[in-house]
Amino acid sequence: MADLSGFDPNSAGNPNNNIFGLPFSEEDADLIILPVPWEVTVSYKAGTARAPEHIFRASLQVDLLDNDTNDAWRRGIYMRDVDRSILLKSDYLRKEAELYINYISQGENVNDNKFMCKTLKEVNAGSVFLNNWVYEQTKALLDKGKLVALLGGDHSTPLGYYKAIAEKYGDFGILQIDAHFDLRESYEGFVYSHASIMYNALKEIPQIRKLVQVGVRDFGDNEWKIVCESNSRIVPYFDRDLKERLYEGQTWKQVVDEIIEHLPANVYISFDADGLDPKLCPHTGTPVMGGLETEQAFYLFRKIITSGRKLIGFDLNEVGVSSNEWDENVGARVLYKLSNMLLACNPN
Repeated sequence: MADLSGFDPNSAGNPNNNIFGLPFSEEDADLIILPVPWEVTVSYKAGTARAPEHIFRASLQVDLLDNDTNDAWRRGIYMRDVDRSILLKSDYLRKEAELYINYISQGENVNDNKFMCKTLKEVNAGSVFLNNWVYEQTKALLDKGKLVALLGGDHSTPLGYYKAIAEKYGDFGILQIDAHFDLRESYEGFVYSHASIMYNALKEIPQIRKLVQVGVRDFGDNEWKIVCESNSRIVPYFDRDLKERLYEGQTWKQVVDEIIEHLPANVYISFDADGLDPKLCPHTGTPVMGGLETEQAFYLFRKIITSGRKLIGFDLNEVGVSSNEWDENVGARVLYKLSNMLLACNPN
């Protein structure tokens, strides 16, 4: 346990300390944030691979008082350094993927071009490597009794963590905050695309009993078919429907209570920044008009905890990088709220 006697939580964030200016080491902290600087398969705007470093810097401006969790941060939050080898691999494969995406977007046949066939194979192999790396990192931390949060990067990053947490906890449900279903199969030929994270999770991890998706507003026919044929394993809450219910007199509490009823005892939160209103995340990879306010999401998270369900982990992905650090500032506050809630839900 870290000695906090000399730490002033009301002072300016000390850049010589760790995330949020907190004076914890990895050994001292109960919660470890694993940064995953990866965005190989993004299909629109790039930049999320460098979000963890930018969020770290922005986190020094976050005030530590959190009335929802009674100073849960005192149990320790620590973010590991970004693994530069993973970032460099992402940068290299991202350039390869851009060439490939540009090629197929012009209607060309991949099988007619040996270089493009090789590129696709390399990108898919890189994604398998990344999934295994994330699994190994998160499993090792879970085996040490640590709570784990994953900070991307694009939304393809947490698949390995889902597998590790399934081994530890058994059956669980995912609450996904997202503008998209992420149920595309091998999107653009990339098996582990950011647009395929939930397709792959449901296919490969039987312990995921329920996937509840909140804020969806941009999706394709094939994805909708998967939802309809899921036998209620997937429960979507479309952004349009949520707003119409509020316009017609229902309260957010009524809606949230219904959402939570679909979730099992153990809950994992997968938070894609594009699930928020894009005024809060204009530089996310694939912004879509509409979306949640942060307080709507935080209210939902609080009600999950007060319902008696257990928060077992979370990921935060698709935070953009901007010149004024607005996206990173929002991302840092979402990360802090989720970190405190995860700690509060898992007492020593």
